[in-house]
Amino acid sequence: MEKKIPIRMCSVCRNHFEKPYLIRIVKNKSGQIFVDKTFKAEGRGAYVCKSDACLQKLEKTKALNRAFKCDVPTHIYSEIKGEF
Repeated sequence: MEKKIPIRMCSVCRNHFEKPYLIRIVKNKSGQIFVDKTFKAEGRGAYVCKSDACLQKLEKTKALNRAFKCDVPTHIYSEIKGEF
């Protein structure tokens, strides 16, 4: 039996990708926002594909602010850039 890889949507370009091609950002119950390298942290998750265009557009359009319904600190965007 073949194991299926979950498909998720990029919060910026809205295209669908398999999880290994995405970066997951999480907002947990206490309001902390961080990059989830394990893809298993509890909380609201948003995904961003690993493309330069999406990275630039992510910060410009504040897509994470919409996804988490709050202001996302700028250091989170810097941390995401470090993942590329």
